[in-house]
Amino acid sequence: MTTKPPSKTKFKKNYHHGDLPSELLSAAEIELSEKGLEAFSLRSVAKRASVSHGAPSHHFKDLNGLLTALAAQGYERLLAAQIERQRHAKTDPISQSIASGLAYISFATENPALFRLMFSSEKPDRNDENFARISIATFDRLINDIQNRLETDPYADPDAMKQVIASWAMVHGLAELMISGRTERPLELSKMTASEQDTILSEILMKIIPPIK
Repeated sequence: MTTKPPSKTKFKKNYHHGDLPSELLSAAEIELSEKGLEAFSLRSVAKRASVSHGAPSHHFKDLNGLLTALAAQGYERLLAAQIERQRHAKTDPISQSIASGLAYISFATENPALFRLMFSSEKPDRNDENFARISIATFDRLINDIQNRLETDPYADPDAMKQVIASWAMVHGLAELMISGRTERPLELSKMTASEQDTILSEILMKIIPPIK
């Protein structure tokens, strides 16, 4: 399953009914990836999608509404990538946790602008019903992984919840370091195959997700 952004091709001017919101989201993601948040606007998204300037507002209300929908879509793709990665991993709790972490990192490095919109930006409305639902579902995936590994409910066990936050912080921090290029000099990941990268990243994640004795 790919988590890469849409192809940077020119959008067609004719749409089937019901397709425009998804086309606008695709255009918005490319616009965000190419120009960043500072130059991002409803007008620029409409121009890229070859639609009227009022089309994004009609479907998403305003700029924050469009960015909220885009971030929510990002969470959906992240969760799907984690589920898919875990489906191909060994079924023991440690392997499942590692697979989830690797999917998280892959999503971040393939979609850095979207990743930062999802986690670091104040633009998305985190109280939006759809955004809240999918972002919480993504967090609960981590809760479930830790619960399976520790055999205790993190919501009822403070120590287990500390492990949840520690695991999330480490995976997220590693993803941010990779996006910013800070890991290239010490690890030289760009010189490795995808399999070799997975191996070394798994070894790093094992430092904070040790086997339960």
